[in-house]
Amino acid sequence: MKTPFITPSHIRSAYSGVHWPRVDGIHGDEDCPGRRSGQSDASPSTLNSVRQMYVYPLVGAICTVKQAPSSSRRQHAMRGLGDHLSIGERIAFYRKRRGYTQEVLAGLVGRSTDWLAKIETGRRKPPRIDMLSELSRILRVSLGDLLGQAVLLEDDKQQDDVPAVRDALMSPRRLSRVLFGSGVETQLPTPAPVAVRVEHAWNDYQGGRLGSVIAALPGLLQTAQELEDRAARREGDRYDCWAVSARTHHLAATTLAKIGESDMSWLAAERAMQAADASENPLVLASAARSGAHALLANGRYDDALELGNTTARWLASRVEGNDPEALSLLGMIHLRTAVAAARHQDRGTATSLLSRADQLAEDLGSDENYWQTGFGPTNVLLHRLSIELDLDNVTYVVEHGRINVDHMPQERSVSHRIDYARALSLAGQGDDAFSELRIAERTSPQLVRNNPRVRETLRDLIKQAPVTGGSRSSEVFVMAQRCRAVQ
Repeated sequence: MKTPFITPSHIRSAYSGVHWPRVDGIHGDEDCPGRRSGQSDASPSTLNSVRQMYVYPLVGAICTVKQAPSSSRRQHAMRGLGDHLSIGERIAFYRKRRGYTQEVLAGLVGRSTDWLAKIETGRRKPPRIDMLSELSRILRVSLGDLLGQAVLLEDDKQQDDVPAVRDALMSPRRLSRVLFGSGVETQLPTPAPVAVRVEHAWNDYQGGRLGSVIAALPGLLQTAQELEDRAARREGDRYDCWAVSARTHHLAATTLAKIGESDMSWLAAERAMQAADASENPLVLASAARSGAHALLANGRYDDALELGNTTARWLASRVEGNDPEALSLLGMIHLRTAVAAARHQDRGTATSLLSRADQLAEDLGSDENYWQTGFGPTNVLLHRLSIELDLDNVTYVVEHGRINVDHMPQERSVSHRIDYARALSLAGQGDDAFSELRIAERTSPQLVRNNPRVRETLRDLIKQAPVTGGSRSSEVFVMAQRCRAVQ
């Protein structure tokens, strides 16, 4: 296997030692970062300040990484800070790494020092998603770094092959068909059998079996490239080849966004939409646009997600039959994802308007369906409404209306709802009910629950709400928190 692509979170995590740049006389290649090497002209107070802001906050993270298993896949999955840290602790870590005081960072986001101090120490609930996006921009980290990356890290190591997915997306053969195209006629796949494999992987995604999807993606992505090669050489089925490639890359983008690989998600979404353009099929393009929305949301680019969603909706509405159930489903889901972007941008008016449009389309459709793996219908509109109200901090609404039957929905949707509902119940102080929802969700799809940052934050809150019983290592809450890497 190729050496996994190294991301910024791998910096200073090699087993052979930790290499540090010289900063005011501080240098080290030793196992203990921050040890002085040689003399410095800096004053003791200056050196201490540098250590406090730059060196000491990183020691815990470095030591955590150095103790990680030797498997390259496990190293890839260890993304900087430990999963057990809260959002507030992550903000504090990256603030210190940037060299900002609490007063400076609070001023940059228009809040008080007291507000930030309470966020960092857990005495105040985490900021809304739009504020987290602004903090990530100022701190120059990804939104996922502050939320806590949703890393796929199950017991079955064979299903944690994210580096292989990266290799498939970043193969140099994808850069130029002219340079890498073979002059010899080769046997290339046909689109029909590949389409069956892709739809099977989509079913795994909706069933919450993310490990199976990740395991299948490297081969599917390579085959999609071969289908594109076939489309360039043969006229007969080229549109079908492009359509299947678009569906493959859409699946990759959506899955990668779900597990926190936001940059790769964007790359896959771009490939999906390029292939969809070439397919000349409006439904394929509309479906692929959903992957772009997922990737933009994962990267905290809410204005861009709004623009993509609105543009796609206008384009699709003028090109499809009004009573086509597939078109209704795709257009409805585009409205729902765009509504989420508006809510995360704290634009209630736009979010409400888009929900109303989706609601009308669901009424026209008449029932919960699953065309193009949308799961679209009246129930999905309701689930998105609840999720949006949670993003808008309307916890009371979610608690009052969140107890609905989702057993008939695709597991990915039903589990996502239970996670949102549990979060609202926890914020409302209903810890027992919140934990009950999380347990049902975990039984439905362990991978979706154990790798979700919102679940970790909720479990940490539940432990705080019941420090004697909930915080006991023998308690069910604490055991689940360990499974989900919410605590050490």
